[in-house]
Parts: sequence; C-alpha cells; structure tokens
Amino acid sequence: MTLSTELQSETPSKLSVQRISKRYRSGGREVHALDDVSLEVGEGEFICLVGPSGCGKSTLLNIIAGLEFADDGRLFTAGAPITGPGRDRMVLFQEAALFPWLDVLDNVLFGLKLKPGLSRAERTEVAQFYLKLVGLEKFTKSYVHELSGGMKQRVALARALAPNPRVLLMDEPFAALDALTRQQLYGDLQDIWQQHRKTIVFVTHNVREAVCLGDRVALFSPHPGRIKEQFTITLPRRRDINSIELARYAIEITAALKGDVRPSDEYAI
Repeated sequence: MTLSTELQSETPSKLSVQRISKRYRSGGREVHALDDVSLEVGEGEFICLVGPSGCGKSTLLNIIAGLEFADDGRLFTAGAPITGPGRDRMVLFQEAALFPWLDVLDNVLFGLKLKPGLSRAERTEVAQFYLKLVGLEKFTKSYVHELSGGMKQRVALARALAPNPRVLLMDEPFAALDALTRQQLYGDLQDIWQQHRKTIVFVTHNVREAVCLGDRVALFSPHPGRIKEQFTITLPRRRDINSIELARYAIEITAALKGDVRPSDEYAI
C-alpha cells in the first residue's frame, strides 16, 4: 500500500446527530445536560460549537466520540450508527495527553495501532507525513518535556490525523496556549483542513476562534443545552482572527450569546 493510497482510503463523512438528550445525577439531583439536540454536519465541513459553561458542548462531543452515551436520540456517521468509540472518529483534547516515555515519532505511531493492515515501514511513512504536515519533521526524536505547549498540540494533532479518521473532534484544543501560539495554529489548522477536508467538530468558548475556523457556528443555550441558533461564515480563507470582517461576525454571535450568559460564565470574544 502506498502512502497516497492510504490517505485516500477513507474520505470525510456526513455526521448526523438526531434528537440527542442527556441527563446526569449530581449531588443527589438530576442535571439535564442536553435536550433534543439535532445537528447535520456535511462531508468535509468545519463546524464550531459555542456557548456558555455548562451548556453541554463537550458532552455532545464525547457522545459523538462514543465516550459517553445519550439517554435519547441516535447518531450516525457515513450512514452507520455510532455505538461506541471507533477509529473513524478521533478526539483532540485541551491537554495533548502525549506519552512522555515515547519520542514524537513513536507518539504518532501509537495512534496508528488503530489502523490495521499496515507494515511498520508504512506506519512510519504515514507518521512522518503528518509530522511534516504540522511542521515537526525535524523533531521526530524529541521527547515531550523538550517541546513547547504549541508543539505538543501539533504532535497530538498529527497523532489524531494519522489513522485517517472520517471525523476529527476537537475539544478546546488551543485554550491553554498563549495568544501568539494560538494564532499560528489557527492558520496551520485552516491550511491542513483545506488540504484534506476532514469533517471537523470543534468546541470552543472563544467566539472569534469559532468564526476564524468554522464554516458554521452552532450557538448553544444552557440548562439544558440546546442549539439556539446557527451562523454560516462566508469569509474567505485563510482567515485572520484580528480582521474587521471577522469581528463583525463575532459581534453578531456574541450579541446572541449574551442573552444566555450569566455573570459567572466564561467566554471570550
């Protein structure tokens, strides 16, 4: 199998979320996290989920990943029901969650254990391809403690992309990074998405970040979490998070968000 064949073997997939509801028991009371949430994500679409703390964004992402289960509703990808975790859906969390005893290359190779039918040489070729894609081809033998926060997230992104998932799920992956590193990664992620057109579901509190990255922004209302409104972003790429045009979208979305935000909620404009 050649690398080009491997990269083309799976294509982005439509994701269908149908009437999902989720409840928790917490402190002796029931918490209604999600209520009747439906969402259709097109093939190769980049959608961002935005809303105040506790509105169920991350819960929905975990349900799509198969890490949690809904009380009601159904989910499908490529027409097949989602019943648990699968290599067709990879998750990138706020923390890179790399293995400190492995070097950069071996961290990415670990993700390829989910990809059957590849020889060691083929896995190495795929891993090196994605490390080059995220700009870390010169750091394959480096260890986690030798990397900056941004570099760690690049390794985590390469590891998530390497198995060639149909859907990439990103839960505030840049929240812990400094502003300059985040801006660089915004551009890099847009470039990677334009090259490979993965279906991406991206959770964030940052409205500008959502407008910078997404084709569409789904705004959640809290308690219980519902999709209140959706915004289509038509700005050309590559987008600059500091542009006036982007700020206009962010102001519109923030105005809709403010009606649901308590003073204690954290979000960024």
